[in-house]
Amino acid sequence: MRAPTWRFEWNLNTIVLLFGLLAGVAAWGATWERMSSGQAANLGAIDRLDRRVTSLETTARMLDNHELRISNVEKQASDAATAMRAVEAALNALAADMKVTREILQRIEAAQNGRRPQ
Repeated sequence: MRAPTWRFEWNLNTIVLLFGLLAGVAAWGATWERMSSGQAANLGAIDRLDRRVTSLETTARMLDNHELRISNVEKQASDAATAMRAVEAALNALAADMKVTREILQRIEAAQNGRRPQ
C-alpha cells in the first residue's frame, strides 16, 4: 500500500475561511479603535464636567457667603430701625415734657409778674 501524497491546493473553502479570518481581525481592530477613541472622548468629557462642577461648587460657596452677609445686613437694618423707633419715642416723650415744662414756666412767670397766663 502506498502512502497518499499531500498536495497543496487553494480550494474555495480555504479562501473563504482566510478572508473570513482577515475580516474578523479587521473588524476586531476597528471595534478596538472605536472603543479606545470613545473612552478618550469620555475621559475628556468627564474632566470638563469635573471642572464645571468644581466651578459651580465655588460659586455656590460664594452665594452662601453673600446670603450670610445679606442676612446679617438685614438683621442690622432691622435692629437699627428698632433703635430709631425707640429714639423717636424718646424724642416724642421729651417734646411732650418740654411742652409741659414751658407751660409750667409760663404760669410761674405770670404768677411772678402778677398777670394771668394766656
